[in-house]
Amino acid sequence: MEILAQIAVVLTLLIVGYLKGTRAEKKHLRNIRWREKRLVHLVQLTDGQYHKGEWQDCKLVIGQVVIAQDYFKRFLAGLRNIFGGRLSSYETLMDRARREALLKMKEQAHHFGAKAIVRVRLETSNISNTNYGKEKHSGAMEVMAYGTAVK
Repeated sequence: MEILAQIAVVLTLLIVGYLKGTRAEKKHLRNIRWREKRLVHLVQLTDGQYHKGEWQDCKLVIGQVVIAQDYFKRFLAGLRNIFGGRLSSYETLMDRARREALLKMKEQAHHFGAKAIVRVRLETSNISNTNYGKEKHSGAMEVMAYGTAVK
């Protein structure tokens, strides 16, 4: 009987985590789409070939996001690791993080009054699992977008 109660608790937590996570993800995606539309006029290039007159001023702009694995995505990834295949639950997480980092960079350039961002680069790094005492904390990923904002 005790085992059934533990299984019920785990299943309940997974279902609640899935529902809340899906709702939060959809809300975040709506916010990202709105901000992308607002900043669509700001050109971003991976090279330095922006030639609309002379540059008056330039500044390094950075957008940085740290994302953590949630338990539901980690559970799905664990199942996928057993059977093999794409980890689509992580792909959506990384897509949101990449878009958020680019938006933060563009918002910084917009406040600077830039007309474009040149030499845009993306960096990712893994913040590995760490142990604090007996508790094990999950790892996280950092996505950083940077470039040169030009006026």
